[in-house]
Amino acid sequence: MRNQEFNSAPDLGSDGTLLASRARWKTARKRVWIDLDNSPHVPFFVPIIKELENRGHTVLITARDFAQVTQLAQRMHLRCNTIGRHYGKNTLAKLAGVVIRASQLASFVRRADPDLAVSHGSRAQLLLSTVLRIPSVIISDYEHATEFKVIRPGWVLAPKMIPRDSWDMPGDRVLHYPGIKEDVYVPQFVPDPTLLTQLNLSDRSILVTLRPPASQAHYHNPESDNIFAAVVNRLAEEQNVVTVLLPRTTGQEQEIRKRWAKYFDAGKLIVPCEAVDGLSLMWHSDLVISGGGTMNREAAALHVPVYSTFRGKIGAIDQYLVAQKRLVLIESVAEVCTRIKLTKRLRHIETYGNTATLTSIVDHIDDLLERECQRAWWRMKASLDN
Repeated sequence: MRNQEFNSAPDLGSDGTLLASRARWKTARKRVWIDLDNSPHVPFFVPIIKELENRGHTVLITARDFAQVTQLAQRMHLRCNTIGRHYGKNTLAKLAGVVIRASQLASFVRRADPDLAVSHGSRAQLLLSTVLRIPSVIISDYEHATEFKVIRPGWVLAPKMIPRDSWDMPGDRVLHYPGIKEDVYVPQFVPDPTLLTQLNLSDRSILVTLRPPASQAHYHNPESDNIFAAVVNRLAEEQNVVTVLLPRTTGQEQEIRKRWAKYFDAGKLIVPCEAVDGLSLMWHSDLVISGGGTMNREAAALHVPVYSTFRGKIGAIDQYLVAQKRLVLIESVAEVCTRIKLTKRLRHIETYGNTATLTSIVDHIDDLLERECQRAWWRMKASLDN
């Protein structure tokens, strides 16, 4: 442990003071560094941050300037340091971007001196944690997204339904939590009754929330782009359908606006001018169509009809939701017309999610903090004994 509160050697001068020092280490405020790397990470980590602080820990937050990360963080009143940006979809540029951002994070992280680094897949955090020897945890719910070939986190934290051997990690380094990651924050959800008014939308139309494919992700399959284009054309040509489009990046929005300009001019396609409450938007929607995982699972958690245009490797979570008939996979352009049902739905507020998920994740983080502090204490004792 690097916390300066415990760096003074006199406290370790005898057996009595060793025991007293060890007790202080156990009760000290421990520092957790959370890096927000992508938009879905913001709502996911908000309850985790709150619970860690309730348990007496200090939480240090950094964010990457990518997609809607900083807007959502501001909206949710998170105090975070925005450091670094995204470097595009070129593989070499991505690798360079990870190294550049890790170096940009370094000075802040050295000053902050965290005891544990936690993220939902931040490669820059993982790289810097490895260099600075900070114990790290990667939370992940898609087993095909991350391969730990060169550097590995200390632990992977994943849903129980994903087998331990899905990860390139020793089995005892893979920790499980119940439910799905969306269960962390969906139980606290209360729909915003003013959202349709804010977006100047009528509740008489069939409202569709549409998320394009993650075209910059390394697991992107170009087949998803063809299906997305077919979806846009079908939705825009239906009489009583209005589609709220949530592009992932400014560049992606510009491409879509250019290609389907006439539908934007006609008011058939709408992009909110600022970040909106995604859960409320989906709750007010009659259906959701998304090329990515998080929004699909959020819609499923809210009991909203949801269709996935994702054409990469299907993970265990999506397979589970498909088996439960809570998610429909659109696997070809032809299925855009045959499988997607454009109908109004009845909306009512329900109890969503599984509160045990949040507790389990924070318990794991708590346990790892305690374990690392114990190890650091014994390392310091051994160095003094020698």
